[in-house]
Amino acid sequence: MPLHNDGDCTLTELISSLLDRIPKLLSFKSKWSSIRVKLADLNTHLSEIAASSSSSSSSSNQLALDLLLSARETLHDAASVAARCEGPDLSDGKLKTQSDVDSITARLDRHAKDAELLIRSGLLNEIISVSSKKEAAAQAFAAGVLRNLASFGEIKENFVEENAVFVLVSLGSSGTALARENALGCLASLASRDEDMMMLIVREGGIKCLKSFWDSVSDAKSLEVGVVLLKNLALCPIVRDVVTSEGFIPRLVPVLSCGVLGVRIAAAEAVSSLAFSSKSRKEIGESGCIGALIDMLDGKAMEEKEAASKALSTLLVCTSNRKIFKKSDKGVLSLVRLLDPKIAKLDKRYTVSALELLVTSKKCRKQVVAADACLHLQKLVEMDVEGAKKLAENLARSKIWGVFARP
Repeated sequence: MPLHNDGDCTLTELISSLLDRIPKLLSFKSKWSSIRVKLADLNTHLSEIAASSSSSSSSSNQLALDLLLSARETLHDAASVAARCEGPDLSDGKLKTQSDVDSITARLDRHAKDAELLIRSGLLNEIISVSSKKEAAAQAFAAGVLRNLASFGEIKENFVEENAVFVLVSLGSSGTALARENALGCLASLASRDEDMMMLIVREGGIKCLKSFWDSVSDAKSLEVGVVLLKNLALCPIVRDVVTSEGFIPRLVPVLSCGVLGVRIAAAEAVSSLAFSSKSRKEIGESGCIGALIDMLDGKAMEEKEAASKALSTLLVCTSNRKIFKKSDKGVLSLVRLLDPKIAKLDKRYTVSALELLVTSKKCRKQVVAADACLHLQKLVEMDVEGAKKLAENLARSKIWGVFARP
């Protein structure tokens, strides 16, 4: 597709003319210098689009044409504004001219972003084709590129239109080890906060693919993409039932104690999502997850502590899980430590919620007070932490504070 439409000059010529003109402008030099860089980038993007349009779909060509027409209008406006900045005197006034220059900058930014999306969507079509080939190296490479492209939410729709989910599930089920890992990583990105995509992945056989991948991987680090996919899928109410029925809860137990931080965090977050009913909470507790989550409370990373406390705040709703928790010698103390206001960047709502469930037991209530929870709670109440006031009042009503405060 040539870089011109209904005008005398091509887009390339318009951009070239502006690039030559900008260094001579006397007003708003720094702004025009920034525009000059954006014009050069846009010129590169538009050239790539023109070169690839001949092999693109008709819908892609229409989008490219719309972009070229819009860019042409912006370039004409930019030339008009530039003419007003050639001298030190601004005929339309400084504020009006500055506003027009800023508008040109914003429009060029938008064109550049749209151009990048068009280029990526074109690349997506080519890569999906490559990923369907039998060559192991090509599969792994293609799956890796797709994994990177999936991080751009703007082109998720292209994955659906090009039947990429089916291709990815197939790769994740029978490709090489690296291709499978990249395919699962791509599916995990696509499933993030998108229930329609989650349902599509399940319909295309994603659960069976995930189970096969999970059971074939011995390296915890490689398993991370599978755990993240499980965590993301578990956020969908309908999919959660399928996941629990397919036996993923027992699979999470060893993962919570593995040596890879990111995997442990993702597993704890998956537990939080899967603990959606009394039945599932009880099953998770009986599987042995609670002990591992207690250990995670003492982890070094704030993300690990928070993920564990969040999971426990959900699991401890179940009476039988509270009984399991009480058997730990360090569980209550580990939770109380997290109340310390000095521990920054930690959402203490989950810790407070977990302790609120535990202090219904006289034994746990004594342990909570003995661990100096009251001092921390006073500060958390002042900080207006959700649930802190209720927990403090609960402990106060038991009259234990006064007993332990005596010398």
